[in-house]
Amino acid sequence: MFNDIYDVIVVGAGHAGSEAAAAAANMGSKTLLVTMNLQNIAQMSCNPAMGGIAKGQIVREIDALGGYSGIVSDTSAIQFKMLNKSKGPAMWSPRVQSDRMRFAEDWRLLLEQTKNLDFYQEMVSGLLIEGDKVVGVKTSLGVEIKSKTVVLTNGTFLNGLIHIGDKNFGGGRAGEKAATGITEQLVDLGFDSGRMKTGTPPRVDGRSLDYSKMIEQPGDDNPEKFSYLDITKPLNKQRSCHMTYTSPEVHELLREGFDRSPMFNGRIKSLGPRYCPSIEDKINRFADKDRHQLFIEPEGWNTVEVYVNGFSTSLPEDVQFKALRSVAGFENVKFFRPGYAIEYDYFPPTQLKHTLETKIVSGLYFAGQINGTTGYEEAASQGLMAGINASLKVQERDSFTLKRDEAYIGVLIDDLITKGTEEPYRMFTSRAEYRTLLRQDNADLRLTPKGFELGLATENRLRRMEQKHNSAKEFVSFFETTSVTPKEINPILESKKSALVKQSGKLFKIFARPNIEMEDVRKVSSVEKYIQENNLDREVIEQAEIQVKYSGYIAKEKNNADKLNRLEYVKIPENFDYSKIKSMSFEAREKLKKIQPVTVSQASRISGVSPNDISVLLVYMGR
Repeated sequence: MFNDIYDVIVVGAGHAGSEAAAAAANMGSKTLLVTMNLQNIAQMSCNPAMGGIAKGQIVREIDALGGYSGIVSDTSAIQFKMLNKSKGPAMWSPRVQSDRMRFAEDWRLLLEQTKNLDFYQEMVSGLLIEGDKVVGVKTSLGVEIKSKTVVLTNGTFLNGLIHIGDKNFGGGRAGEKAATGITEQLVDLGFDSGRMKTGTPPRVDGRSLDYSKMIEQPGDDNPEKFSYLDITKPLNKQRSCHMTYTSPEVHELLREGFDRSPMFNGRIKSLGPRYCPSIEDKINRFADKDRHQLFIEPEGWNTVEVYVNGFSTSLPEDVQFKALRSVAGFENVKFFRPGYAIEYDYFPPTQLKHTLETKIVSGLYFAGQINGTTGYEEAASQGLMAGINASLKVQERDSFTLKRDEAYIGVLIDDLITKGTEEPYRMFTSRAEYRTLLRQDNADLRLTPKGFELGLATENRLRRMEQKHNSAKEFVSFFETTSVTPKEINPILESKKSALVKQSGKLFKIFARPNIEMEDVRKVSSVEKYIQENNLDREVIEQAEIQVKYSGYIAKEKNNADKLNRLEYVKIPENFDYSKIKSMSFEAREKLKKIQPVTVSQASRISGVSPNDISVLLVYMGR
């Protein structure tokens, strides 16, 4: 049945698996995507949205490297918002509301059009191992499929257990069975495993809601998009979301069910995401708050199904229903399906290399929730990196990693493998110490040359990036070399309550003022003339504005990154014996022995390893 040996087998077709399969196949590796249900490829298991704070940057990075998430997010979007626009550009984060059904369909169609990619519907129940190397997978029907590498992207399916009130049953998602066998085999091979929890809110019938009692949340007036390619277009029409609030009455009704809640009666023992707590957890932890926001999100262009963001719960169905009917606008609500919590197996990611290959089994890669992360975007980026590195390993090429000053993806993976996680990991801008460098607007400038070198980003993508880079650079140079007279600029400065000038000066200096925006300097005739004559688009104009207004901050952060990166090039020998360094703290020795950092810089980021320990290590290594 499967006579050929695959280069890469990807197990699971969620966001991580889909990106992994696309990356490996597009890099020329013969790839097989195995999933329990081919109808659910890239299913949005929770909220129908992509991007958001820090997550939007990740989607842009995936796109810049040549992944598919940005393209699919654009083709299936029903609303676009750029979050945090009132803050500096390092905080701007794109987000789309998605059509859930179209998102999965567009992903499947893209994958079906990808060369070198085969599909198979079955449950993988185990791995084929020879010595310390993976050589394929085995399915629940006993079919053995050989491959040179395997990428596991099992999501919430590994021994998944769904909780609704005092009822629980096995499942990876509501209506789908759990995956068994893999955890037990990996533990036998020497891997540590743990349990995590996530949850989802009820889905309701939008026809039963009274939107007049809610606050409309429309998309941006001038929506942008995720992908840097011109094959997708910004939305010309959008669907609004809505916002409403819980109340003391709602909280009291929810509390009545706490004794039947698996969160509080001991049935759920694992940790859930701290930054996306269930409604009962919010009420319990923030008892001083008498209301919480709920965002009412349509699931698509045409469906009446609605997602109640902020009401994630595992309370009994009757409690959920009664409480939700007391929310403004929900007085006559009808349920499509109740909320639930799900517990699943994960493997602490300190057992991985930066490439996401496991330290114990060669050729085996983990990506997504199996590594303890939460969120489609975090999963997709790991899948992309695992697919890239599995393909590079087969092709006997150097592995590919991203540093913390190169991408949010680099921050994510370094955090996971260096620090580990005991609760579902979620990306935030605050986790990135170089976030001024890692903006959503410049992901293509940072990463597309790397994607092209890998053979993943197309030449068309590279040429578009180079054109944007050159056009923005020339526009900045225009501001540096073009002067403006007091007569022309002072009326503009006066309208902005900015200090007037007495003599002609360079536009760059005026534009760099904090309260002067691009729309202000475009009132200078020479600026608007330059934009029109050079046919500059929004991306180039925005890029130039950021480079003018934040040049000092960007240069300072780049300098800091360069200084710290020197330790990235100080390699620690493989299987280094830390027990010999008696002057190092016991905790540091134990942590370093367990994680086996590749560089001194990585060692310095391990919790429990002090600057003094690093100094001792450098002395011992003769540095």
